[in-house]
Amino acid sequence: MILPTTLQTWLQAQSDTLDRSQDLASEVLPKLSEAGLFGVGVPQQYGGSGGDVRDAIHAIADVAEYSLTAAFVLWGHRTFIEYLLHSPNQVLAERWIARLAKGERAGATGLSNAMKFLSGIESLQITATPEQDGFQLEGSLAWVTNLRKEGFIAAAAVASSKDAPPAIVCFCNETEGVQRSADLDLMALRSSNTAAVKLKAVHISEDEVIHSNAREYLPGVRPGFLGMQCGMSIGLARASLRAAEALCAATRSQLNGRVSELQQQLNDVVEAMTAGILDGSFKTKAAGLFRIRITLAEIVQQAVMLELQASGGRAYLQDNDRNFARRWRESAFIPIVTPSLTQLQIELQKQAATSGA
Repeated sequence: MILPTTLQTWLQAQSDTLDRSQDLASEVLPKLSEAGLFGVGVPQQYGGSGGDVRDAIHAIADVAEYSLTAAFVLWGHRTFIEYLLHSPNQVLAERWIARLAKGERAGATGLSNAMKFLSGIESLQITATPEQDGFQLEGSLAWVTNLRKEGFIAAAAVASSKDAPPAIVCFCNETEGVQRSADLDLMALRSSNTAAVKLKAVHISEDEVIHSNAREYLPGVRPGFLGMQCGMSIGLARASLRAAEALCAATRSQLNGRVSELQQQLNDVVEAMTAGILDGSFKTKAAGLFRIRITLAEIVQQAVMLELQASGGRAYLQDNDRNFARRWRESAFIPIVTPSLTQLQIELQKQAATSGA
């Protein structure tokens, strides 16, 4: 898709501020909402523009070409919508999807812990105790994006205090016992409303259960979760390669071949990813998507390095184009966003050992 000119102009003007300060944290979600991006890939019955999650991936990539902070917010919000689209809880879907598609409330994924739990990397950090008309939640999440101070709804995986399987639930900021921390002191992406959240005797109703069995539910939403996350890498790599290409035309033509090769590799990986999401193979064969996520992260690092080499020493000057310095900081986030490259590599090694046993 082509981003609205007003959003492009705003992102171009504010990308450095979005990355380096928290001053514009309250403005990101409204700007993305005005551009209609939260409805991309959302069924029209919920006020969306139709299509599917592949369209959302492309939208996130388009935004990431200008600002990874804004793309990170879009990923968190749109991923929460995807959770509801895959939920059997129609009451919850009818209550929230249309409002989220309009940007009336911030949606926060909160399932990084759950994805690590699914791979056996981490235990669940929140417990749910059954009580009258619902559950009581206790625990915390150390890192959640799009916890907008003006209001948010977040998803979380919870461990049952009894024999029931882990579940996926949601909670709102105004619910008693929900405590949002101050924004985390990040080195970049600072206007992304990223904070920790603690839950103390938080009561939720049965209607706020996204799915009663996390192990059944998570494999189905993981392709969308990771695919939209990959959109951030795709957009950032494209921006660096485009900048490197322009610089090569003027001063470093010997790098042209490497830039073109990496652009083609990026296109091939994106095509493979969207094909796997379309045919549903990543739901049962997650390893292929894990490898794509790792490859895209490697392409980002190579792309930013090519931009640096094409620019030369000028890139190290403060009064030079600040877009490179921002992209350099942004690129440091790609390998560590959950699931991190290390976590994915460990999971691939486990799967290889199991299949070889």
